[in-house]
Amino acid sequence: MQQKYALVGDVGGTNARLALCELATGAISHAKTFAGAEHPSLEVVIRHYLDEVSEPVRQACIAIACPIQGDWVAMTNHSWEFSIEETRQNLGLEQLHVINDFTAVSMAIPMLGEGDRIQIGGEAPQSGKPIAIYGAGTGLGVAHLLQAQGQWISLPGEGGHVDFAANTEEEDAVLQVMRGELGHVSAERFLSGPGLVNLYRGLVKSDGREPETLAPKDITERALEGSCLDCRRTLSLFCVLMGRFAGNLALNMGTFGGIYIAGGIVPRFQEFFLASGFRVAFEDKGRFKSYLHPIPVFLITHEGPGLLGAGAYLRQSLGHLIG
Repeated sequence: MQQKYALVGDVGGTNARLALCELATGAISHAKTFAGAEHPSLEVVIRHYLDEVSEPVRQACIAIACPIQGDWVAMTNHSWEFSIEETRQNLGLEQLHVINDFTAVSMAIPMLGEGDRIQIGGEAPQSGKPIAIYGAGTGLGVAHLLQAQGQWISLPGEGGHVDFAANTEEEDAVLQVMRGELGHVSAERFLSGPGLVNLYRGLVKSDGREPETLAPKDITERALEGSCLDCRRTLSLFCVLMGRFAGNLALNMGTFGGIYIAGGIVPRFQEFFLASGFRVAFEDKGRFKSYLHPIPVFLITHEGPGLLGAGAYLRQSLGHLIG
């Protein structure tokens, strides 16, 4: 009997989202979110989910927030560790693909409709040119996407852990504070949920004051309601640094196919972000401003690009054409 559905998942440092992917069309349904801290393993979460949906599946693709190198998977921002092959056997699956979370987000790009993204400057994306995808959440994820001979090829990596590059006196001052606390300061140390807290602390301490103990949610809420100037400065700087980082990605690979912003943080203050200094910072590359000017940037508004992309990755591996 031919299977109608496959299992897809998007596992981050905080939550695990599972869903069914219709193999014929790529449509995602029956999505459910599980809090990672409440379950001892990914296998347990998958068993719970499959028991609930009562649909037979033989193939699965799980996107997960960590480097995928070989059979053993150990999450960067969570305690789960497992063997891919052992998990496949225990769950009775014919195929179990485990891919990087931003590999999945990148594979979602060809599946997005016009209503699933908002363009922030630039011109139309150029067909056949490289695409970059990045996003801030629990960490900072990065991937690139190429098309060759009718296939979409995702290039995963750990670009969020490159050295943070300051470009103003304010950014220098924040970097100096955080270097004293952390030693090595990567881009993820600022462009993530915990990074918002680091930015806030760096700004306040560089002014010679003592910061409050705030969570990322506190910072964004206070910034948006205008009740805290330090929080508003933090959120504004976060948007600028997102722009600088995107400009670096564009220079690295000539991403005239577009740059896409994913991740769970920016959608929480979408209006603020669109009105921020993001695009100016993106193009602020001195002699190469004119090179970056036509490159479009898109904010992904689709609610589940990781699930959509995990499904696309699995379907392409089974011979389906994507996009």
